[in-house]
Amino acid sequence: MDAQDFLELAGSAMGDRAKDRDTLKERSMRRTVDAFNALYGTNLTETQGWGFMVLLKLVRGSQGNFRIDDFTDAVAYTALLSECELEAFNRKAEAQRADNQPD
Repeated sequence: MDAQDFLELAGSAMGDRAKDRDTLKERSMRRTVDAFNALYGTNLTETQGWGFMVLLKLVRGSQGNFRIDDFTDAVAYTALLSECELEAFNRKAEAQRADNQPD
């Protein structure tokens, strides 16, 4: 397998998870961090949640025998983290444009 294969496998896994959960796409982190924050009184962000999952998969991948899903999941979670960061950037940019509009 090469890097492109991991990307394709990660994309396929994300699609399979969405179908298994009757959703259009894998987007469970917002609800997860909201529940975590309510339970523990923390302020974890959605991006931090995806980052946590990337690290979890990297740590798991460094222990014991090689399991391909540790690395394909890390790729998928990194893509989801990237999407979150881009959305946050776009929201900030939109808010700045709105603030700079003349009254």
